[in-house]
Order: sequence, then structure tokens, then C-alpha cells
Amino acid sequence: MKYKEKTIKIVAELSRILIGIVFVFSGAVKAVDPVGGAIKIGDYLLSFGLTWFSPFEMLLSFCLSAAEFSLGVCMLLGVYRRYSSFLVLVFMLFMTPLTLYLALFNPVSDCGCFGDAVVLTNWETFFKNIVLLTAAVCTFKYNQRLVNIYTFKAYWFVALYSYLFCIGFNYSNYIHLPIVDFRPFKVGANIPSLTTTPDNAPVDEYNYVFVYEKNGVQKEFSLDNYPAEDSTWTYVSSRSILIKKGYTPPVSGFMLFNSSDEDITQELLTYDGPMFWLISPKLESADDKNIDAINNVFDYAQEKGYPFYCITGSSKESINEWMNNTGSEYPFCNSDDVMLKTMIRSNPGLILLKNGTILAKWNPNDIPDEDYIKGTMDNYLSGNNVKEKEDDGLLFILLSFALPLLLVWVYDFFHNRRKAPQITE
Repeated sequence: MKYKEKTIKIVAELSRILIGIVFVFSGAVKAVDPVGGAIKIGDYLLSFGLTWFSPFEMLLSFCLSAAEFSLGVCMLLGVYRRYSSFLVLVFMLFMTPLTLYLALFNPVSDCGCFGDAVVLTNWETFFKNIVLLTAAVCTFKYNQRLVNIYTFKAYWFVALYSYLFCIGFNYSNYIHLPIVDFRPFKVGANIPSLTTTPDNAPVDEYNYVFVYEKNGVQKEFSLDNYPAEDSTWTYVSSRSILIKKGYTPPVSGFMLFNSSDEDITQELLTYDGPMFWLISPKLESADDKNIDAINNVFDYAQEKGYPFYCITGSSKESINEWMNNTGSEYPFCNSDDVMLKTMIRSNPGLILLKNGTILAKWNPNDIPDEDYIKGTMDNYLSGNNVKEKEDDGLLFILLSFALPLLLVWVYDFFHNRRKAPQITE
């Protein structure tokens, strides 16, 4: 009997840890890129005909990531074990059939469960959810056997703090750029390399099947034995079967057109020197409150002889309206608006490039003034300290979250756990 109880305890704890890690990771990577989460939610709403929810895409992105994150934290720390395990079970009972539907009918290309950090196919997502659903059933059934790191008196703080922290983290990544860029167009990426296939890259491999008919009977042949020289056989049809996928560039269909609809992609990507791109998927919805900062960068670029282009997916009429409203004098280019949303998670957003390589990216709220750019341009052009700054930011976020929880645990341990018996949830 003791062996059975011990086995149940181990399985339940492993299930708790698995769910906690997956939910914390899923919520965190969604919070890193709330705009991307809103775009994915928009894809779902469009696929299921729920476009009347579209004005709430960003709110849903914030709330979904925060709910996943806080549930994951509660599971890892054993907080509100009965309620959190029940909510996880309800969540998985909803998501598992949904991802089965996605796998069968493919209304969206991927579920977006881990944002752009880890992209899974719909079938991979479904099988992942089967595992998580099994773990959720186990943790709910044996929730009172799960370890609780805090006493009941501290539960409210852990749950509320986790949720509010993730909301704040979402907001920070929304008004600035994501602290970690999981997309291809990250700082340091060379756009020509993202869009081209290397000469020695593996290519797609196919099996070819040929159908011929003789005496009213059809038969399939391979490329090696089909009866091309035998006139007694009549060709019916053929098909190809992909047996091995070759190299696929991370970015496809990247093209830039000037105001005369001429393809200037190579001209801009091979330009030898610094260049600024103001990216706006849709000028109609672009934020122009910091237009003075953008125009100051344009003035600096003119002074230094650096090209400055606004790249947008909008029509010529919208471009003219933007120019009239903002006094913009820079040239405009057109590109696919979906591609531009992938390039930078703001509308508009500013990118500094050199020889097709992205050196820096700014949200309109963070565009540096002209004096700052003058003083740091050499640092940008050399690409110094980019990774170090990202790592410092992540460490600060981690400590900001973990330190209050640690201090509350210390207080809870000495003032509650050692003084009173535990309250069962």
C-alpha cells in the first residue's frame, strides 16, 4: 500500500511540475510579444467567424498570457492546489478538442501556443495537449498530495502578484519592443541571408508515380521502370510525393517597391552603408504622436547622407494623407503588410540597417533624439553590447519577479508555517 501511495505521489508531483513549467513558459513567451499574440488571436477569430471580438484582440492577448502564467506559477508552488488544478483541467478540456479540430482542418497554420519562440505544427500541438490533459487529470484527482511551498495565508499574494506581474510585463513589451525577439528580423540578422537559399543547401526530394493503362487495367510505375518505350501501355496520369523536405529560407516573398512600382529590393539590401527604415504596415492606423522624433532622425540622416525610407503596405492615397498630416518628406516604398508586422512589433517602428543587416530597432516611444544618435552611431554600426543588453534586461525581469516571492516566502515561513498547522484547501 505504501508503494502505491508513493507512486501516486511521484506521478502527481511530476505532473504538477510538467504543467507548471509548460504554462509558465507559454504565458511568458506570449507576454514577451503581446502584439504577436493579438495577431494570432485575430487569426482564430477570423477562422471561426468571430470578428466582432476583433476590437478586444490585444486585451485577450494580455489576459490569456497572464492567466497561463499565473496558473503555471500556482501549480509550481502548490498554491490553491484544488482550484488551480481544476482550472488547468478545464483549460485543457477546452484546448485539446480545439487543437484536434485545428489538426484535422488546419484553419490556422499553427496554434501559437508558444508564440514565435517554439513553433509547433497543429498535430504536434494536439499530441502535446494529450500529455498535458493526462497530467491535468492526475493533478486534479490527487491535488491534496501536491507540495505547497507557501501556507494558505500567502496564497492570495502569490496568485495575484503573478497575474499582475505578467500584465505589467505584457504592457512593457507593448509600449516598447519585445525584450526578446523570436522572429527572423531580430537585431543582428542579415535580411539577404534570410531570404535566399545557399548554393549547397539540400533540396526537396520526391518520389514520382506514373499511372499507365493496358487492356483496361491501370498500373502504377516508378521513375525507374515506367514503360516509356512500350507502346502497348497508355499514359494516364502522374503525381509526385514529397519524401524529404529541403532547405526553406526563414523569410519568403520579401520585396520592396518604390512609388513607380519598380522592384528596388536588391538596391536597398545591398546598399553599402547605414540606412534607416520607418516601418508601417498600415499608415491609416499608425501612431503619429512621436512624429517629431521620427522627423528629427530623418533630418539627421539627411545631414549624414544616410538613406531614409518609409516602407508601408498602405495605398498611395493613405501615403499622401500621412504626408499631409505629418509634413513627411522622406520617400515611400511598398511591401506586404504581413511581412512588415513580422519585421517590427510597432506601427510605425524604426530600423537601422547596414549592408542589409539589422543593427537597431525602435518603438516610437523609444526613438532616440538626434544628439543621442550622433553620440552612439559608431556603437550601433559596430553592433556592440546588443546581446549583453538583452541578457541584462532578462536578468532584471527575472529578479523583479522572483525577489518579492522569495521575501514573502521567508516571512510566510517564519510567521505562519512554524506557528500554526496547515489549512487544507
